[in-house]
Amino acid sequence: MKTITIDPITRLEGHGKIEIFLNEKGNVENAYLQIPELRGFEKFAEGRKAEDMPIITPRICGVCPVAHHFAATKALDAAFNVEPTETAKKLRELMNCGYFIYDHTLHFYFLGGPDFVVGPDAPMGERNIFGVLKKVGLDIVKEVIKHRAYGQRITQILGGKATHPSCGLPGGISKGLNAEERLQMEDMSRSCVEFAKFSLKIFDDIVLSNKDYVDLIVSDPYQLNVYNLGTVDKNNNVNFYDGDIRVTDLMGKEFDKFQPSQYLDKISEHVEPWTYSKFTYLKEIGWKGFIDGPDSGIFRVGPLGRLNAAEGMSTPLANKEYKRMYNTLGGKPIASTLAFHWARLVELLNAAERALELSQDPQITNTDLRNPINQPGEGVGIVEAARGTLVHHYKLDEEGLIKKANLIVATTNNYADICMSIRDAAKGVIKNGQINDGLLNMVEMAFRAYDPCFGCSTHNLPGKGPLTVKIYDQNKQLMKTIERL
Repeated sequence: MKTITIDPITRLEGHGKIEIFLNEKGNVENAYLQIPELRGFEKFAEGRKAEDMPIITPRICGVCPVAHHFAATKALDAAFNVEPTETAKKLRELMNCGYFIYDHTLHFYFLGGPDFVVGPDAPMGERNIFGVLKKVGLDIVKEVIKHRAYGQRITQILGGKATHPSCGLPGGISKGLNAEERLQMEDMSRSCVEFAKFSLKIFDDIVLSNKDYVDLIVSDPYQLNVYNLGTVDKNNNVNFYDGDIRVTDLMGKEFDKFQPSQYLDKISEHVEPWTYSKFTYLKEIGWKGFIDGPDSGIFRVGPLGRLNAAEGMSTPLANKEYKRMYNTLGGKPIASTLAFHWARLVELLNAAERALELSQDPQITNTDLRNPINQPGEGVGIVEAARGTLVHHYKLDEEGLIKKANLIVATTNNYADICMSIRDAAKGVIKNGQINDGLLNMVEMAFRAYDPCFGCSTHNLPGKGPLTVKIYDQNKQLMKTIERL
C-alpha cells in the first residue's frame, strides 16, 4: 500500500498533516488528518485565579482571542452567579462582531479564497494573497486590508488591544464607549456593510458565474450529511454572542435545543490514539466511527453549521442573502463542504450589519458597565467563534481559583467532519494513481473550507495524552511502533 503525505498542510492556523493511503490500483483506501501539536491549556489553568482566565485563554492563539476572551468571561458570569449589565452585553457583542469581520475577511481573501479566486489547480506559488492581488487588482486588496483593520480597530477600542483583549470581567466589562468612539464605530461598521456586500458580489462574479466551480461545490466528493449545531436567538436566528444551542438533523428539522449549562448532557468527546485532538459527537446517538448519515452522532459547526442549524439571520440584508444561498443550492440543509465559503460571507454581512445596529444604539454609551459578583461556584460560557461553537467550563473553589477547566473548541467539534471530508475528497479526485499538486490541493480544500485552528483544539487527557511514535531505519523502513493510549 502506498502512502501520500501532505506535510505541512497549508493556509490554516496551527500545524497538521494529511496521510492518504492508496491500494494496489492507486485508488484511495483511506485518509487521515493528524494533529501533532499539544497545548494542554485545560491542565495548566488549574490553580489560577478565575479572573485571569479571560486574559490567559486568548493567548492560546492570535486567531480567536475575542471568542476565547468572552467564552471565559461568560463562564465567570455563570460561576459567580452574576448577570452582566445591558450596556456590557451590547459592548461585548459589538466587539465580537468586530472580530467576526476581521476573521471572516482574513479567511475568504487570504486562506480559503485563493482556491477559487486564483483557481484550485493554479501553481502553488500563486495560491495566496499575492495571486489574489494579481487576479482582482491592487485597489480591491487595499479595501480588504482596510476593512480587516476596521474589525481589529473595533476590538482595540473596546478591548484595549487589537489581538489579545483585556476588557471582560465577571458581571460586565472594564471600559465603556464615549460619543466620539461611538461615531468611529458607526462609520467603520457602515463601511464594513458595503464591503461585505462587495465581497458577496465577488463571490457571485468569480465563483457562482463559473459553472466548473458550481459543479465542484455540488459534486459528490465534497458532500457530507451530518447534523448541524449552532447558537440561535429566541427567533431561531443565528446569534454569535448569546442564546440557546440548536441542533438540526439531516432533513433540516430541529433535533434538540438546549442551554449552555446542559452541554455535558448533550455532547461527549471521543479519543483516537493517532492524534492529540478529540472528536465530539451527540450523546443521544453515540459515536459510530467516521461515518455520516442519520445514525452517526457527528455534527458540524461554523458558518455552514450555524446557518443550517438556524432558520435565518438576525439582520435584513444578511437574511436576504441567507435565503438566496439556500434557493441557489437546492434548499436546507446544505451538505456541501465548499459552501462554507458562501456561508462565511453571509455571516460577514450579518456581523457588519449587527455592528452598525449596536453602534447606533443610544444606550451603547451608558456607564452601567458592571454588576457586583457573588460567591464562586461553577459556570459554562458559550460563544460562537468564527470557526464554530466554543465552550468554556470552569469549576472554582471557595477562594475563586480554578479547580477544573474544560474547553471544547470549534475545531474539535469539526474534527471528525474534517477527517471525513478529506477522505471523501481524496477518494473523489485521486484515481488510478494519478497524482499532482492540483489534485492534492483539492484534497486540502476539503479541510480549508472549515477554517480550522489547531492551536486550541488539542487537549491533555487526565495524566497523559495519547501518543504514537513510529521509528524508521535509514532506509525509511518501519522498525518499531510505540503507543501510549
